[in-house]
Amino acid sequence: MAVFAWAVYDQNVKLVKAGLTPVNLTSVMIGNGLGDPIDIALSFYDMQRTPATILTVLDIKTCVAQKDILARCEKWMRESCEYKEPFMALSGSSLELTGYGLMVVDLNRFDMSKSCEGDHWKTMYYPETLSIPKYLSDPTVRKTLGVDIASVPLNFSSCNNDEVAVAFGVNQDYFHTSKYHTATLLERGGHVLIYVGANDWLCSHVSNERFMLGLEWSGQRAFGEVEKRVWEVDGKRAGVTKSMGSFTFATIDGAGHMVPYDKPKETLVVLQRWLAGEDL
Repeated sequence: MAVFAWAVYDQNVKLVKAGLTPVNLTSVMIGNGLGDPIDIALSFYDMQRTPATILTVLDIKTCVAQKDILARCEKWMRESCEYKEPFMALSGSSLELTGYGLMVVDLNRFDMSKSCEGDHWKTMYYPETLSIPKYLSDPTVRKTLGVDIASVPLNFSSCNNDEVAVAFGVNQDYFHTSKYHTATLLERGGHVLIYVGANDWLCSHVSNERFMLGLEWSGQRAFGEVEKRVWEVDGKRAGVTKSMGSFTFATIDGAGHMVPYDKPKETLVVLQRWLAGEDL
């Protein structure tokens, strides 16, 4: 999302010069983001072995073995990415940090509180997603959404693994960082909210918070000094959050990767408060 927002921001400048109305982009909401591949890979350890997660997956011996390789993996990944050849280092390090993890005990990488269900490539272990293409492909729904049938004649395809995912892999898009795009948006007055389902292991709250704390921008130190606090819905804990100026982090308890599906009420509250400019 940060990359898309950055593109809109730059294109707005061209629209203004051309005498056209720019897109009214004021803020960005990023859910369970893929901010930086190195942060994600290093956070696999935290999400499998420490109190950062809802459960510890493996025995102490394995935990110690993976802890021993963290520094080596980080060094390898950073050196590899510096020379623009991230695939081997990130793939190898991720394998070492996850090889004995959730996949072995058959836990859902998108929601650690559940077992794997269904075909990952078709549903991301959320069988309910099979209903989404049917709904969004309905002619009445497409008309209501304002879909230009002439420009978009094909039906909606959720997580198009035959084309989109393959293209992502070929171009190594999964291994590109968005930290520079996010930092630049913040410096230019953009408001950024990153929210994460607490049970998501793949794009975890640990990796997203690590990403946010590591961003090099004028508010980095001030954001890092802010303590996390509990945020509530109807007087009940809904997660934790921290915010400094235009930059906000939030977790949603009991949610996995598909936060709006897992916790619709809490997600709506996040959206409403964010759009209203209120603290969570």
